[in-house]
Amino acid sequence: MADAKVIPFDDDRARGGGADQRRPPRRKPGAAGPAPVSSLPGARSSHEERADGTEDEAGGGGGLDRRVAEGLAFLRRRITGEYEVDEFGYDEELTDQVLMSLLRPLYEKYFRVEVRGIENIPSDGPALVVANHSGTLPLDGLMMQVAVHDRHPAGRHLRLLAADLVFVLPVVNELARKAGHTLACTEDAERLLRRGEVVGVMPEGFKGIGKPFGERYKLQRFGRGGFVSTALRAGAPIVPCSIVGAEEIYPMLGNSKTLARLLGIPYFPLTPTFPWLGPLGAVPLPTKWTIQFGEPIETKGYPAEAAEDPMLMFNLTDQVREQIQHTLYKLLVRRRSVFF
Repeated sequence: MADAKVIPFDDDRARGGGADQRRPPRRKPGAAGPAPVSSLPGARSSHEERADGTEDEAGGGGGLDRRVAEGLAFLRRRITGEYEVDEFGYDEELTDQVLMSLLRPLYEKYFRVEVRGIENIPSDGPALVVANHSGTLPLDGLMMQVAVHDRHPAGRHLRLLAADLVFVLPVVNELARKAGHTLACTEDAERLLRRGEVVGVMPEGFKGIGKPFGERYKLQRFGRGGFVSTALRAGAPIVPCSIVGAEEIYPMLGNSKTLARLLGIPYFPLTPTFPWLGPLGAVPLPTKWTIQFGEPIETKGYPAEAAEDPMLMFNLTDQVREQIQHTLYKLLVRRRSVFF
């Protein structure tokens, strides 16, 4: 793998040349969007009209027929190209019907994620969710995405900001784009927020996800406050998010820097099971997770020039960091066990 250039989120310089990993919109010519299931032969709605004019809830074989019809319609749209992606490559239909379904068993059965404070994410309009980062592999971001998708009353979607490394990995690059992820840079984050999206960022970056097990739940540096200036310019509230449970899925006891340099990655983890057990060592431990979304920090009351005030950015960054760290400590005190 070639060395990946990581673009820090708080780098306000314009990206040029090969640094811009965005792709143009992929809407196919003549695409008319997803076809309604009811227009397909044999498709049935959740309520069927009887001969006497009353409606009957579809169940039993009818429910199975409906699911089969929806599945066939989905496959037809995939084959014919009658589906839409946005300018960042986000495929909402694929994410809702396939990617979330693949992640949901991990979220519900394996990590048994408990979600608190989801109502602190607004029902509409932009919001910037800022969370701690840990776990050697970025499963925490994916679980946070499922939590917002499945638990928010308004059914909102979380658009995660990811490091440049994600977009140079085969397969991972395509899946990340389809799931709504984009580069962790100020330009992309601000564009998403101005469109009214919920954006997720983990300012610790590789320093957080690749820290040794002995430093678990101790937040690393949050950079120069780029996420704060972006929220200020977009007038978006900042929602602190604390995640407990991810630190223990791959206890990182060491880091082979030589192998990391050879592979062009930020770190090469050494855990109690990896690489000693081969592929089996890559299976995460089934820890019990808690994700808590804190009270939002409003930014609308600040003047337009506030985004250029370094002291204000430092204070707000420190406020967000301290709120996340304090919540982590409270969750750890209440936790009965790592696994239960």
